[in-house]
Amino acid sequence: MKPSDLIRQTVGTYKKHGWQLRYVLLRPQTSAELHAEPGFDSLPLGSAKLKEALIDALWFSRASHERREAWELRLLAENPFALFETFEEDETEEQREEMRSEMEAKLRDQLGTL
Repeated sequence: MKPSDLIRQTVGTYKKHGWQLRYVLLRPQTSAELHAEPGFDSLPLGSAKLKEALIDALWFSRASHERREAWELRLLAENPFALFETFEEDETEEQREEMRSEMEAKLRDQLGTL
């Protein structure tokens, strides 16, 4: 399945459950492939930030219980795999970014075992 189709399908599924797409992580070759497609401008990216990465993945977030915020890092692949974390409301953006970076590293490591 093409990356654009995977993005559309994954974003649609997450959106149904109240998740918001926050970041799109793309390897340089995937980014080039997407930008070359005629329908790139119609991808449901909203205000998500595009970031160059070593993996193709999507970051989603939504409100969670007890004033927490849930974040999920979803591998952009036909076989679904995701990592999940919740953040306290008083955690700084710097702390959150550090945890998200650790989760991206875990997902890269996990790819070697999938």
